[in-house]
Amino acid sequence: MLTQRTSINKTIRRALLMATVATACIGGTALAQQDDTGDGLKTTKETVDGATVVIIRSKRFVPSGAMSANKTDIPLIRTPQSVSVINRDQIDLLGFTDLQQAVRYTSGAFGENYGPDLRYDFVTMRGFTPKQYVDGLAAPVTTTIFSTGVDLYAFDSASIIKGPAATLYGNSPPGGLYNETSRRASRTFGGEIQGKLGSYDYKSIAGTVTGALSSNVSARLTGLYLDRGAERDGVSAKRSLIAPTITWKITDADTLTGLAYLQDDEVAGDTNGFLPEVGTLLPNPNGQVSESTNLGEPDYNIYKRNQWAVGYDYKHTFSGGLSFSSNAKYSKYRENSKVIYGAALEADNRTVDRYSFPYMENVESFAIDNRLDGTFTAGSVTHKVLAGIDYRDVKNFAQYGFAMASSIDLYNPVYSDASTIVTPPWNPYNDQDLKQTGLYVQDQIGINKLFITLGGRYDEDKIVTKTYLPATTTKDSKFTYRVGANYLFDNGVAPYASYSTSFEPVIGTGFRPTEGEQSEIGVKYDGRTLDNGVKLFATAALYDIKQTNVVSTVYYPTFISTQIGEVEVKGFETEFVARINEQFSINGSYTYTDSEVLASNNPAEIGGPMPTTPKDKVSLFADYTLKSGSLGGLGFGLGVRYNSKSLGSYGAGIWGQQSTLFDAAVHYDTPDWRIALNGSNITDVKYVARCSGSVGCTYGAGQNWTATLTRKF
Repeated sequence: MLTQRTSINKTIRRALLMATVATACIGGTALAQQDDTGDGLKTTKETVDGATVVIIRSKRFVPSGAMSANKTDIPLIRTPQSVSVINRDQIDLLGFTDLQQAVRYTSGAFGENYGPDLRYDFVTMRGFTPKQYVDGLAAPVTTTIFSTGVDLYAFDSASIIKGPAATLYGNSPPGGLYNETSRRASRTFGGEIQGKLGSYDYKSIAGTVTGALSSNVSARLTGLYLDRGAERDGVSAKRSLIAPTITWKITDADTLTGLAYLQDDEVAGDTNGFLPEVGTLLPNPNGQVSESTNLGEPDYNIYKRNQWAVGYDYKHTFSGGLSFSSNAKYSKYRENSKVIYGAALEADNRTVDRYSFPYMENVESFAIDNRLDGTFTAGSVTHKVLAGIDYRDVKNFAQYGFAMASSIDLYNPVYSDASTIVTPPWNPYNDQDLKQTGLYVQDQIGINKLFITLGGRYDEDKIVTKTYLPATTTKDSKFTYRVGANYLFDNGVAPYASYSTSFEPVIGTGFRPTEGEQSEIGVKYDGRTLDNGVKLFATAALYDIKQTNVVSTVYYPTFISTQIGEVEVKGFETEFVARINEQFSINGSYTYTDSEVLASNNPAEIGGPMPTTPKDKVSLFADYTLKSGSLGGLGFGLGVRYNSKSLGSYGAGIWGQQSTLFDAAVHYDTPDWRIALNGSNITDVKYVARCSGSVGCTYGAGQNWTATLTRKF
């Protein structure tokens, strides 16, 4: 149960809300950030007024744009949509190790709803599970999880695009998508070697190096090896990653970049929770269940994943402001797991019946996107025109087994000999091929300080289902569009309004495509010109989303996927990011989300909220670094984040717990070295993050410390 008193929670919530709203009043909120490449924080020693000072430059902590939002270089201040970007500067400063952590201080996005998961990035955006894109192309989509779990160290930034993005990307739910941009090569030699040690035997070694190979070729190599334990007994994980890239400047007008990554994961002993509701959320006469309890079989349970991708990014610049871009990627994703986990709690409130559930899935994906981008002027009116065609070909095969397993004592688990455990036979789950082609066009019309964005897209998709013979073929087509406008005042304030729609073919047997629509109004504030030492960007947004044919996947007691009729999400988001005098950094956000099931084939779900969608989320992190004196380069950070309780799944009707958690950072920087200690949930609050069923509860991440030593060159 939570260890804080309700009165303390309310006080903190009020204080954070007042601070966030006050900031919104002078600006607005959400991050407007840029997908340019870089290696994060740069430290120099300089002489100012005769004294030696340490200056930590973070040129992209408050970036100015995001290519992901428009597939072109339209600044975020002129984009009629709420977008956040977590770049490498923020990742390094706040010590994030995965995307779930990276959205802690971002509005509209909620992560870690399965606690400290070692496999995936479980994130929801505006109530929906977002699709993952890597370098502007859809990542391999499985039937159950939309996250590939590629390590955050491979990326330079993550753009959180909120609301429908189907007009440009096609495959995206109405809550939005996130695009991770790989580290790119630079002609300037540089890089780092980084080691980490942390709680639960966390240890990793990583590095990246870049530089010129010749007068027109540059390259980068990024790698990581990770070995860690977990809060649950008998769990360990290993990960290896290598990500090379090379850029060839063929001519002054032609640039070709090759990109690749290969990652292997193995998680042993994991059940990812699956604890009873009685003993975690509810009292149990036998006592409180420990967060380290593992109801699986540590010597039998195993999760293995191998994934790789290779692709290119090409650009040709014509005369007259016109350019052609093309990027493509071929990828393979394989996962295989055997798991025994809790199924039901018997009447003695300590004996837990269990299931055996092996699962495997293979995904093969090819994606390509070709587009023309040009700027034209007709009198006093400017046109920023984008037109393109993209294509996806995805092959998905999945199967599972299911059987009852032996029971176990909740408070004194005695595990079996792995050699005696029988794995149940395979059953078909999904065997499908998806082909999708999309034609899209967008024009941003500039009339003095008014910018009107018009975009439309036509999609055709074909799904061949071979799960059960005879095979069936389904074809769908849909037109989606976006209409929006921004007005830029001279003081940096830019109100905007937009309406957009979405269309998404669903991987899975017998499912109809989902359709969505969103209305959004908001205001953005670009405070980069306030003063030479002040950088600030802020946004605020109100929105209303409706979606039909919603897919609900329940993981307890086993995979059950259904389509419910209709949901609606209304919300308010405000967010800001600021950096002052290259010394003081601050991130803050507030999210209010009101979700409701409007129609369903299960009457009990109607009127209820959507899963893993807390109504309130408040967060604030501030970091200050000393510049002068014997302690120059020493910095301190403190953060606090509050999440209200959220429903575990559509069918279960069980809520997780609210939480107020504190984070901290201490770091010391020199031109060549960085030493940092990052702590999350430093007061070690114990809370249930989610219950997907009566024996599907998992605790939120407990106290965690990570020490990082980085050698920069």
